[in-house]
Amino acid sequence: MTSSSAASSVFPALAPYGWDDAWADAFAPYDTEGLLPGRVIRVDRGQCDVVTAGGTVRADTALVTPNDPLRVVCTGDWVALEPGGNPRYVRTCLPRRTAFVRSTSSKRSEGQILAANVDHAIVAVSLAVELELGRIERFLALAWESGAQPLVVLTKADLVPDEVTRAHLVQDVELSAPGVTVLPVSAVDGDGLDVLVALVSGGTSVLLGQSGAGKSTLANALLGEEVMEVQAARDVDGKGRHTTTTRNLLALPGGGVLIDTPGLRGVGLWDAGTGVGQVFAEIEELAERCRFHDCAHTAEPGCAVLAAVDAGELAVRRLESYRKLVRENQWIVAKTDARVRAELRRDWKRKGAEGKAAMEAKRGRWR
Repeated sequence: MTSSSAASSVFPALAPYGWDDAWADAFAPYDTEGLLPGRVIRVDRGQCDVVTAGGTVRADTALVTPNDPLRVVCTGDWVALEPGGNPRYVRTCLPRRTAFVRSTSSKRSEGQILAANVDHAIVAVSLAVELELGRIERFLALAWESGAQPLVVLTKADLVPDEVTRAHLVQDVELSAPGVTVLPVSAVDGDGLDVLVALVSGGTSVLLGQSGAGKSTLANALLGEEVMEVQAARDVDGKGRHTTTTRNLLALPGGGVLIDTPGLRGVGLWDAGTGVGQVFAEIEELAERCRFHDCAHTAEPGCAVLAAVDAGELAVRRLESYRKLVRENQWIVAKTDARVRAELRRDWKRKGAEGKAAMEAKRGRWR
């Protein structure tokens, strides 16, 4: 019997939480030290709840690198746990397969990890209010960057009973989410739930969205019981209070696990250049045909992106959203990378000089 098969057979109780032979292989060195594997299902003030083969235990996270915000223990982490002691400690985290990270509002421009080892990122969007396509694109950029497969769930679909109107809303989101499944769901009448259950049954899913998007109601529907507290959204703007205050990992009855997160008011990008490119795949493809490789798609001659806008093949809103997220991502990367900062300064100076030269040329023609 191989070490991974042995570890899998010893810890079958962890299988519903995603334990597999690959995790067993990663844990093997700690197994020889007498440590126990477990998955973090909740983190709270320097401590965490960890599900183990013997049940859920409370553990301290002080031994895990505390000075790097991206390496702190996070919901979804697989950890090596001390077998006993008071307090009991998490010794280390196993290498993450994926990580969902956003930038904080801190002036230090730190990243904040929201969930680890996620296979599916469910972006919950309420149909009870007007769609914010730009916000959906922002969530999707972070989801793609994390390594997870995004999925947009349009909640409260029962509030849009007209099928034609609902179809138009789905199409609007699909045009803003290339390569992503867009699924209208009603937790009230069950429409779309069977499809969603099938999509998330094979791994770990994280549930993301603004307060009032219906995340807790959706989580309860997937869990088949009232586990998460639900509060009504305000009628005036469809927003709600933070019903969920911590990130909780829960096993789904149909297979797979779900991480429910608090409503996110701010969704700042964190080094998400690849994710932005995937969200705006059609713009990236057009950009390859631009005359200049560093085309900013603003006023350059031979710009294939602007030509597509002029031809009605690319929506102006999409291009503006793309520019905004690219600029934001460059800014956050530049704040943490001196080389990128220097490149951006050179680029800004070059564009400034080009703009000045263009103005001088215009003045010369006016004289």
